[in-house]
Amino acid sequence: MSKNSNAKIMLPAAVERNLRSFGEHIHIARRRRKESLASFASRIQVSIPTLRRVEAGDPSVSMGAYATALWALGGVHFLGELANPEADEMALLQELRSIKKGKKVSS
Repeated sequence: MSKNSNAKIMLPAAVERNLRSFGEHIHIARRRRKESLASFASRIQVSIPTLRRVEAGDPSVSMGAYATALWALGGVHFLGELANPEADEMALLQELRSIKKGKKVSS
């Protein structure tokens, strides 16, 4: 059994909800492709119990397992855009405010 981390214990509700949704989407995509748990787990090189945890949105499963499942489903191109700094509106607004106030923006 895996060791609980503080991140899992203190998981914000929105994160927990979205991880469950992500896992459910992986589950649905695998089923739509008519791929068994055993076959898909083998393809993404995890155990069946780990794949079940991925499909349940378990936050203690490694990001690598989620990313590999996404890759196997043909959606890995989305991964690189998740934290794209060019789409980080909050940071861009802060930088604009700093420029307006005459402060130097750090890189």
